[in-house]
Amino acid sequence: MLPPRQQLRSGGLETALSLVSSDQEPRRESPAESASSQETWPLGDAVAPLGTKTMMSRRKTDPDSHEQSVNVMHHVSNADKVSVRDIARERLELVAERMHRLPDEFLDELKNGLKSILEGNVAQSVDEFMFLQKVVQSRSDLNSSTLVRAHRVQLEILVAINTGIQAFLHPNISLSQQFLIEIFVYKRCRNIACQNQLPADDCYCEICTNRKGFCNLCMCTICNKFDFAVNTCRWIGCDLCSHWTHTDCAIRDEQITTGSSAKNNTSSPGEIVFKCRACNRTSELLGWVKDVFQHCAPNWDRESLMKELDFVSRIFRGSEDQRGRKLFWKCEELLDKIKGGLVEATAAKLILMFFQEIELDSTNSFENGEGGRQMAPQDACNRIAEVVQETLRKMEIVAEEKMRMFKKARMALETCDRELEDKAKEVADLKAERQKKKLQIDELEKIVRLKQAEADMFQLKANEAKREADRLQRIVLAKMDKSEEEYASNYLKQRLNEAEAEKQYLFEKIKLQENSRVASQSSGGGGGDPSQVMMYSKIRDLLQGYNLSPKVDHPQSNDRNPFRSNP
Repeated sequence: MLPPRQQLRSGGLETALSLVSSDQEPRRESPAESASSQETWPLGDAVAPLGTKTMMSRRKTDPDSHEQSVNVMHHVSNADKVSVRDIARERLELVAERMHRLPDEFLDELKNGLKSILEGNVAQSVDEFMFLQKVVQSRSDLNSSTLVRAHRVQLEILVAINTGIQAFLHPNISLSQQFLIEIFVYKRCRNIACQNQLPADDCYCEICTNRKGFCNLCMCTICNKFDFAVNTCRWIGCDLCSHWTHTDCAIRDEQITTGSSAKNNTSSPGEIVFKCRACNRTSELLGWVKDVFQHCAPNWDRESLMKELDFVSRIFRGSEDQRGRKLFWKCEELLDKIKGGLVEATAAKLILMFFQEIELDSTNSFENGEGGRQMAPQDACNRIAEVVQETLRKMEIVAEEKMRMFKKARMALETCDRELEDKAKEVADLKAERQKKKLQIDELEKIVRLKQAEADMFQLKANEAKREADRLQRIVLAKMDKSEEEYASNYLKQRLNEAEAEKQYLFEKIKLQENSRVASQSSGGGGGDPSQVMMYSKIRDLLQGYNLSPKVDHPQSNDRNPFRSNP
């Protein structure tokens, strides 16, 4: 039986894997539709091309360089411009001559445009790719002698179109021009991680001879595709011709059936075997599955182990052999247990123990059936001791597993108890905090009520002060009016007194003058000036008339007082 599919025979596989693109080729017509039959590249940023990331980051962080490249492409004349369709359709020499005159920025954009088609980012990209591939594969002028004259980028684009793998367009994958030509003409494996010359291992079987580009070291004999799954039951190897086949493809095309192995004469007719499409011979699968699990199961994680158990379950689902049916039931049982919480390490031990059991059972049945004779007592005792020891070992493993599960459950219970205690403490703390907050809220409400009462008191005092201010203002206005009236009255009295004094003075003067005049007349003097006499008489009449008029002590207004003036 072939060992598990671990590595390709290319010595630089690990180095080559670091150069492989993380992109996949676009989906196109293929005899395989399952996930395992697709040509895939390792996923993850760790194996993504550094040149691609650098280019993308440069475009994001350096807009000036991007604008400069756009300006350079604008300066390219229409006669020199080349499209992907031109490379696929036109003569090799003419396109190569035009591409030698093109700047590197334009060639990079040309490759990026084809990558967008291969990635499916362009509308109707599948139809466009199918058209380009049909044109390239129908050309008879593209051969080893003519491709030597091709431009480097032109050759990369032709290889990418012919294979549908965009990894050839990445700048950090540096394959020689001779390698690219051999890949294009199907003389070298298109798998960059393999790159073996074809036919691989000088195999001239029908598939390696008639199927273009097929490599029996890394490709499936049914779907003609490759991937990088290793240490797995996903690939089945033929015992005789060493060709590999996807398990999904073999199940779908009924290459896994019941029968007898060509190399195992003791196999029963109802056991599961694999029929190789390359050599049309059969290989038993139980031993192959056992070898894969013995070599690889300890290194599988939970998800990988479940996938492998599912593969084995699907392989032996239709087994008519007792061992195959037991293996199918065991895989289903372990899948249910793993989903229920069984650790993958324990599951791997159980499946390996199962393989030992069925191997021991097959040995016992073969020995009993070979001679038909009874075993010697010592041999029987030894066999019984072995069986007892095996049973005890299994019981110890089961007991260890039970004890481990018990300890795990106990630890989980203790953890739950601690969490409950913590939660109880948290609840008590929250209650205390709540009570504290409640007291603080009551205190704040009291303070608010006190401040509200103080505000009301201050408002009341403010209203009283306002009323007092209004009252004082009215008093001030009244005092001002009263003082003004008193001032006016005093002023008028003073003026009246002055007028009285002036009147008395004038009256005395007139009287004195009149007495003088009478004296002069009596002494014999002539009469005075008649006009002067008449004036004196008029003044006397006026004064007498003034004395007869009533006195005004309190004038009502300034207009009626002829003596009022501004102070």
